[in-house]
Amino acid sequence: MSGQLPHDGTFAGALREAIRARGLSLERLRDHLRVRGVSITAATLSYWQSGRSRPERRDSVLALRHLEQVLDVPPGRLTALLGPPRARGRWPARADGLPEIGRFWPDRTRIDAAVSEVDTRWDERLTRISQHDVVSVGPGQEELAFHSRQVLRAEADGPDRWVVIVHIDEHDRPLPQVTSLRGCRAGRSVHRPEDGLLVMELLFERPLAKGETVITEHTLVNSAPFPLATNYERKFRLPTREYVLEIRFSPGVLPARCRRYSEQDGQPAEWTDVLPGGDSVHGVALNFGPGRFGFDWDWDS
Repeated sequence: MSGQLPHDGTFAGALREAIRARGLSLERLRDHLRVRGVSITAATLSYWQSGRSRPERRDSVLALRHLEQVLDVPPGRLTALLGPPRARGRWPARADGLPEIGRFWPDRTRIDAAVSEVDTRWDERLTRISQHDVVSVGPGQEELAFHSRQVLRAEADGPDRWVVIVHIDEHDRPLPQVTSLRGCRAGRSVHRPEDGLLVMELLFERPLAKGETVITEHTLVNSAPFPLATNYERKFRLPTREYVLEIRFSPGVLPARCRRYSEQDGQPAEWTDVLPGGDSVHGVALNFGPGRFGFDWDWDS
């Protein structure tokens, strides 16, 4: 195996140097990984080495471990340069004590830039009473769609919209499309496929009065090539009274292992093994956030 990698100290720099030293094209690296049962595109590898994105999802980090072997670098050398997945201690906050919108995302700079193009002024005036996400997984273990329903209450006169932020790790595949809406309509949107980002305003039917509630629903649908479904999480900048997350698998297509996790106030995440009930799993969090809540699963035992 090769020794120390001369690079600029970043994950992207180390990966570029390792690829150069190995003398393989991105297409050849993709083929080597495919032989190992790892599906990753040459475009994703290009994004990793350019610094445009980095492995964040658990399956991407597992793929990186195989990539280390293909590149003949010491195990963990590249993985260690990713740094901690999220900061420990309490969530970073603004002067008013509220977390910044982009704090919980892998690349805060790009999130902040995209969100700046829509109107988020009412976000802190909407209490999250109830939120319910349903993830649909297809017969080929692929992510098909995400349906979200929420009940919000206005804490001042005037809130007229909710802002949805969607981030995908694979920047070389299409962004999901909003296909159905209830209690709201599409407003301004920001599509940045090169960053894997979709930001959209969901406009209420009319501005809310203080104390008034609204129910909204929207569905995000993926298109081919569908990504492999391995996890889903929601990030909570502000608390929600009730959060329900369902993962619905196609009949007879169940993961070998499934875990629920939650993390609040920057503390280490808590993980719990769960067994599907029928063809689905679900989790419930009460008075939750700031933090993140989700499931991840493996298809092979």
